[in-house]
Amino acid sequence: MTKLVTYELEGKIALIGLNRPEKRNAINEDVINALREAVIRAGEEADTGILFGHGSNFCSGLDLREALSRAGAGTQPARKRKRHSWHEVFDIIARGPIPFVAALHGAVVGGGLELAMAAHIRVGDETAYFGLPEGQRGIFVGGGGTVRIQRVIGYSVMADMMLTGRILNIQEGEREHIVRYVVPAGQALEKAMELAAIIACNTYDTNWRITNLLPRINDFSHEDGLFVEYLNSNMARTAETESRLRDFVEGRAAPLLTKK
Repeated sequence: MTKLVTYELEGKIALIGLNRPEKRNAINEDVINALREAVIRAGEEADTGILFGHGSNFCSGLDLREALSRAGAGTQPARKRKRHSWHEVFDIIARGPIPFVAALHGAVVGGGLELAMAAHIRVGDETAYFGLPEGQRGIFVGGGGTVRIQRVIGYSVMADMMLTGRILNIQEGEREHIVRYVVPAGQALEKAMELAAIIACNTYDTNWRITNLLPRINDFSHEDGLFVEYLNSNMARTAETESRLRDFVEGRAAPLLTKK
């Protein structure tokens, strides 16, 4: 049986690929379970992760056949509520132990866009397009989009996409900050690997603070944010931090990335 999610470790980088190309990498509960296993493994043995899609698309979102099976009038609800599986897995990506880069191409739609927005940096090639068709399907976003997507593109853009079914091309996606890097067709994964290699050279502690502390401070008031920043910036330095500062002061530090 073909794996729904592939996993490969290249040095310090974990490559995680959605692998239902015949279904445009649509997400069902089996995919979520496989993705959970992969991202937890990546957090344990890699310093950076990459999310990508096999075939012609990154991800077309929710598997609507599965959604239809749950929408029937005779469906028996669970006796007890539990956390949404998508929320759980996407949070492991967004606020877990390592940063993630998403390599996007083709459809990045609905739940696929929600998954992409859980990553910390997004690269899109010229074939990528973005949409939130839930309004036309009689459903609502359920993979954290109300939080992650809205915080990036704002209410007015998200409302427009959902109410009208508007599709954004790669240039519009860059304008609305969905992607930070745009590359020619077929080169998103290559660029993501380049960025992931740079990220993996940072200290683990700094990467963790950027991916876990920074978004939380964004939720704080002005004064609370500054106070938490002060607490963190004044914590004891690690030996690795001291070594890196010494390398810079003494002229041994590698030059910073300057190209787009």
